Amino acid sequence: MKKVVFVLSGLLVFGISSFLWKLTPTTHHYQLSPLNSGGVAAGKTGAPGEANCTQCHSGTVQDGTAENVLVVSQGGTPVSSYVPGQQYNVTLSMVSNPAKRGFQATALSSSNVMAGSFNGVAGNTSINGGAKKYANHTSTSNTSASAPAWSWTWTAPAIGTGNVTFYVATNKTNNNGNNNGDLIYLSQFILQEASNAGVEENITSSYAIVGVSEQAIMIKSNTELDRITGVSIHDANGKRIYFASELLCQNGVYTITRPYQMQQGLHFVTFQANQKLITRKISL
Repeated sequence: MKKVVFVLSGLLVFGISSFLWKLTPTTHHYQLSPLNSGGVAAGKTGAPGEANCTQCHSGTVQDGTAENVLVVSQGGTPVSSYVPGQQYNVTLSMVSNPAKRGFQATALSSSNVMAGSFNGVAGNTSINGGAKKYANHTSTSNTSASAPAWSWTWTAPAIGTGNVTFYVATNKTNNNGNNNGDLIYLSQFILQEASNAGVEENITSSYAIVGVSEQAIMIKSNTELDRITGVSIHDANGKRIYFASELLCQNGVYTITRPYQMQQGLHFVTFQANQKLITRKISL
């Protein structure tokens, strides 16, 4: 009888061990799968009082000034200030254009409350959050092949809101199927309210287009900034025909190599200086 009990006990232990061994790969599989391929929980933009993507990704935080390119436009025309209550298109891209990537962005007033509202684009961006809204990548827009840029619409806040800061966090992943070894880029972009256009003009009047030739476009500056970043040129239809992550100042002038696509018509040069988006118009 004791032999029978011993044999049955051994079989029971073997059966439980086999069952647990079979469960282990499945458990590991779910632990290793990327958790945020379709977007991330709210509050990961690096805005005041918020976390960033490193809360879930064991990567390192980088300065995103030269990596994240955010353009706010209306009717295809980039803008550097907003009209209260108007709707704008927001486009975000990454200069390095990694094979696998993600993002989260929000727009806050100087009081760190939501400024306006967001609406996503099906398959490209999703919106989550409560009092503060956040734009995110989706499971079909987390690769450069499926979506070279992310877009969503922003309805500007009520009159009197003042400066609006877009806080952006992007994730340049190493595409290893894990949540480690990624690079997180944080950046900010500031738009002023159009009613304060006079103040904005005083701030940015030192940036002026002083020459356009067949070879180059020259921007004159009287400031002490040694560089401007996120420099892009859009045509009148909103198509981007030029981009440089940064331009260095030489003798008070930033020189853009004129793109061959820049023909007759209206064009807009947009860049960032002192965390402000600045747009200048060129009519050829």
